[in-house]
Amino acid sequence: MNSHSSYQSTNQNWIGDIPSHWTIKRLKYLTKVRKELSEHGTEELLSVTETRGIVKRKELRNVEENVSRSENLSGYRLVQKGDLVNNIMLVWKRGLGVSQYEGIVSPAYSVFSFNSDCDPNFFNYLLRTDEYISEFRRHSTGIVMSRLRLYDDSFGNVFAHLPPIEEQNLISRYLDKKTSQIDSLVDKIQKKIDLLKEQRTSLINHYVTKGLNPNVEMKDSNVDWIGDIPKHWIISKFKFVSTLYTGNSLNENQKLQYQSKNLDDIPYIASKDIDLDRQTINYNNGLRIPIKNNQLKIAPIGSFLMVVEGGSAGRKLAFLEEEVCFVNKLCAFYSTENTKFQYYFVQSQNYQNKFKSTISGLIGGVSISNLKNFELPLPPLSEQEEIVKYLEDKTRLIDQKVFFEEKKIELLKEYRQSLISELVTGKLMVTEDMI
Repeated sequence: MNSHSSYQSTNQNWIGDIPSHWTIKRLKYLTKVRKELSEHGTEELLSVTETRGIVKRKELRNVEENVSRSENLSGYRLVQKGDLVNNIMLVWKRGLGVSQYEGIVSPAYSVFSFNSDCDPNFFNYLLRTDEYISEFRRHSTGIVMSRLRLYDDSFGNVFAHLPPIEEQNLISRYLDKKTSQIDSLVDKIQKKIDLLKEQRTSLINHYVTKGLNPNVEMKDSNVDWIGDIPKHWIISKFKFVSTLYTGNSLNENQKLQYQSKNLDDIPYIASKDIDLDRQTINYNNGLRIPIKNNQLKIAPIGSFLMVVEGGSAGRKLAFLEEEVCFVNKLCAFYSTENTKFQYYFVQSQNYQNKFKSTISGLIGGVSISNLKNFELPLPPLSEQEEIVKYLEDKTRLIDQKVFFEEKKIELLKEYRQSLISELVTGKLMVTEDMI
């Protein structure tokens, strides 16, 4: 793939040089604000996502968390196919995109139509590149990053690359082809990862309820969701073998007060600091509680944290390698015996199904009193240790395979983003024979 034959300066440092036959224009000269509102609110409800751009709201994975809470959607903004939609509160995080659908979006969003000099598909690629997201962030206003807003006037003042319309069409067609190939490969790798994770869950599920001896005599546990267990095991409840407790929430002033990189202080962990897939914790998130005069609850090394409220409740958890303070949406499990066995048990499909069936409330969660009364099978302590050792070895191998496959996806996504950026900013050239 070649560069263009000649380039010219734009006098815009963040844009740099562009092909000699290209130009740049402010977005306000390329777009027009669409002000039409829905009369009845019956059109397709659309959503702006950071990863996929504009999607039908009903197609989001966690529909129950993302459906509109409004009973009446009249007054929502109308969107035509090819319109640009900005979530002004999240443009700085790639919360914008060109719609492939007709529909409606929240009246808090901005909707723009493009003029005849623009291929909407080309601009969907262009405006979601890292270069443009950084520039949108620079033009946004707000006291702190999480409250940045990109208002229409500021958006309109941003310069944009403008190749001839025929070349925009050519670039977008080529990128449609290449990104489709990359996305297909990513999907295949993701399916392999999903199978590995299913294998991991199945492995845990078997050994925390059946043990390591395939010839052991079994008995009915008298707990429907646990099923048969080895005859010499017992059934207990978490409240008899562990201490369960939630943490403390911090207000905005406290979060500012406790910003620290002092490694002698205690990390403060929120649910966002736990990686759902890898079950790891980001201890260095910038929040640490001074040991002296600490009034917050602490989860010690050797305990584990589980999210008990929200979309990741029951599924997001991690074993602690450091003592931490933690948010009230997390529950600490700590036992003087073998907490690690319990950590594996709560990952089993049996436990996960029980947890899901107990979720209640608008946000969706399980109370600590319910968690304490969940049953669990208990082998003798020495057998627990053997099972834990076996599962550590087996899951480590699976986790390594998952990590390797995830790295492939990461590299493919980086290549995808780089390819888009190189082409839509004119660093590389597309020709008809490449499509």
